Amino acid sequence: MQVRDRERIEGGRERVTVVPESIDDLWHLQYVVEPGDRVAGDTTRRIQRNDDQMRDTGGEREPMWIAIAVDTVEFHKFANRLRVGGEIVACSREDQLGAHHTLNVEERDELSIEKRFKPDQWERLEEASEATENPDVAIATVEEGEAHVHTVAQYGTEERAAITGPTGKAAWGDGARERSELFSELADVLRRMDVDAIILAGPGFTKQDALSYLEENDPEIAELVTTVDTSGVGDRGVHEVLKRGAVADVQRDTRIESEAAYIDDLTERIASGAKAAYGPQQVQQAAEFGAIERLLIVDERLRKERSSEGDWGVDADRLVETTEQKGGEVTVFSSEFPPGQQLSNLGGVAALLRYRLE
Repeated sequence: MQVRDRERIEGGRERVTVVPESIDDLWHLQYVVEPGDRVAGDTTRRIQRNDDQMRDTGGEREPMWIAIAVDTVEFHKFANRLRVGGEIVACSREDQLGAHHTLNVEERDELSIEKRFKPDQWERLEEASEATENPDVAIATVEEGEAHVHTVAQYGTEERAAITGPTGKAAWGDGARERSELFSELADVLRRMDVDAIILAGPGFTKQDALSYLEENDPEIAELVTTVDTSGVGDRGVHEVLKRGAVADVQRDTRIESEAAYIDDLTERIASGAKAAYGPQQVQQAAEFGAIERLLIVDERLRKERSSEGDWGVDADRLVETTEQKGGEVTVFSSEFPPGQQLSNLGGVAALLRYRLE
């Protein structure tokens, strides 16, 4: 994401111009833009014409610049867009003021955001800006008769293909042709993907056989491959790859891996009764005592608590601010990835503590 033209305006608000460059960037923006903000950009709007010079056409779309007071924000992953709706408060056509409009923000669209930014929202913009240079990675997990391909993104992992083939004795000896077909189909999927690195993982020797097939039949793809041993394939295999830090060899400091490490640390501490707290009330108490080493909070939950839908009974922003004021770090988890889902099951917020609370 390109982040530029940051300026302070009245009332402690700031204005920043951003240009999202990927679906990841659009995903980040849904947690930056919120009701009450003002956003502006170029768009098109259907205009009814009915005057002496032109008959009513039933509405034609005209390009224009508008600014809206935000009331809704929706991320549409499969449509590759962020929808931001609200009342038009400024426009290149004054006759449109006061009407409702939805900005469909897509990759490469310039967007101006005016608001009172919270610290975690600036951190998210900075993270998105730094992540622009990260290489794209695919994880292919394979075992006898089965293969899966996932992509790694900042909003989580996504399965792009699931391939099945023969199993048991049919996959060997006289069935070697069917086994090669599995590898061939896997190669076809990987060839169509625009990635910089591929992690080939799975149990046993099947992944090495798949790599040998790639080296013989598609050496350009084989050059991108790193192999990793896992006990499973599919989602389970991907989780093992992330937990072992394999993606970090080609994509340093991704949010997914750090979240997986923090949630593993948290669950181990909870199981042993060590230095951990979870749930809004317990975590708030830890923050007030200055006991939090690292606050863990789910992005979707944080956004909900900032709206009228929250039910914690705890001020989420105050919780974050108190943690930082007393020297703690804050990690906002993605609700799209399993560690974030695990944290949601613990109330959406938890903390790794400096010392155990009695």
